[in-house]
Amino acid sequence: MKKVVTFGEIMLRLTPPNWKRFSQASSFEVIYGGGESNVAVTLANYGIPTEFVTRLPQNDIGDCAFMEMRKRGVGTQHIARGGERLGIYFLEIGAVSRGSKVVYDRAHSAMSTIEAGMIDWEEVFKDAHWFHWTGITPAISQGAADACLEAIQMANKMGVTVSTDLNYRKKLWKYGKEPGEVMPALVEGCDVILGNEEDAEKHFGLHPEGVDVTQGHSVDAESYLSVLKQLMKMFPRAKKVITTLRGSISASHNTWSGVLYDGETLFKAPTYDITHIVDRVGGGDSFMGGLIYGLINYPDDDQKALNFAVAASCLKHTIYGDANLATVSEVEKLMSGDASGRVSR
Repeated sequence: MKKVVTFGEIMLRLTPPNWKRFSQASSFEVIYGGGESNVAVTLANYGIPTEFVTRLPQNDIGDCAFMEMRKRGVGTQHIARGGERLGIYFLEIGAVSRGSKVVYDRAHSAMSTIEAGMIDWEEVFKDAHWFHWTGITPAISQGAADACLEAIQMANKMGVTVSTDLNYRKKLWKYGKEPGEVMPALVEGCDVILGNEEDAEKHFGLHPEGVDVTQGHSVDAESYLSVLKQLMKMFPRAKKVITTLRGSISASHNTWSGVLYDGETLFKAPTYDITHIVDRVGGGDSFMGGLIYGLINYPDDDQKALNFAVAASCLKHTIYGDANLATVSEVEKLMSGDASGRVSR
């Protein structure tokens, strides 16, 4: 089986234990994660050959991130080494009516100082059939955006399927460019696009037509159809456009589903009621990993691929850390309707 390649920044995540606030913390729990590395870990966990491409500092902390990928079965042979430091993000996990908080400390990271030409993309893609990136990468720096565009163009040239999770991050666009100046050239090379109404608005100025999709915990799948149609019209290469549907009742209780539009049919997944969230960070990444797995393994069944993605990401909400460590059999069990959570023995 040919491999899936992902490209982006992996960071050191520091989290106060036991739902403590930053001001209460006397220690932090260490996890390594990032949007594209999370997708790679998910797919490796499902038995898909994966390769994660990034730039890591040549020091002990960079080595730790490198080893984390290898421990999870992710390929690391095309990781560039250099730069000053590994990016860090601090996560305060919320509960009930108190939302989670993220503080970034990733300026001058190794990945932010990557440049076009540092990665041999033709070599990377020679035995690949899928390439995934997110909107986080071009938000980091001009160099990261240039390297990402270089990768997409080579993937297109070599016939590699390209997917993106638009992932708008307001706190990251700080290097003098607006998303609308950078993202269109990247997304026009994509075959599969994942994004919500905020991503579409902030990146491309697209708005839902005649509906309000910011309705708290009530989520209407049909309300997103106009956004998906506009994205497909703006980026005609795209064969599938997808969005997740998260209803936020509280920080600990969400509803979760998703829709997929193929240009003709709007597919809607079942809705899950996630009543006791353990960790929602990486929920979208776990959805994307599940979707890529589904589209590879069920190429003629978009409904099943979507259902797999939603069930997989539902399970991720029960797993501490950035990455989804649920197995294919666990996802398929939930897809079959068994949400009992009984002990397996």
